[in-house]
Amino acid sequence: MKLFKLILVFLILNFGALALGTWFMDNGPHSDWYLNLNKAPWTPPGWAFGAAWFTIMLCFSIYMAYLIRDLGSKYIWTLFTVQFILNVSWNYVFFKQHLVLPALFIIILLTLVVIYFFFKYRIENVREMRLLLLPYIIWLVVASSLNAYIFLYN
Repeated sequence: MKLFKLILVFLILNFGALALGTWFMDNGPHSDWYLNLNKAPWTPPGWAFGAAWFTIMLCFSIYMAYLIRDLGSKYIWTLFTVQFILNVSWNYVFFKQHLVLPALFIIILLTLVVIYFFFKYRIENVREMRLLLLPYIIWLVVASSLNAYIFLYN
């Protein structure tokens, strides 16, 4: 598949995951439950979440397109699917079910999957492209710390 088509496919899949996650969390960030939580002092303002996820999914889509083009394998698609499921399910578990500890396990596992992508695929053609994963990794580390803080202090 040509690179442009792959980028388009991953843009649709990744932004579709964001849409699903938003749908699953319902009114999560604006719910009484979330608003009344004791949140970490480093919690970013609400607008930062949308900006971050837009950037993350744009970068991740480009990365995945290059990775699939150069190494397309069932294993990579499986890892992507695991990442997709973890990403979407965290919203439901945390915001809809209010299960903070299971959500923490989910986000830590998601972080490990993305870090695995970063370290596993360092082949010549994708070596620089893996830098596109850094916004995702950084955001997941921050989000994990926010989730952990909520677990510890509520």
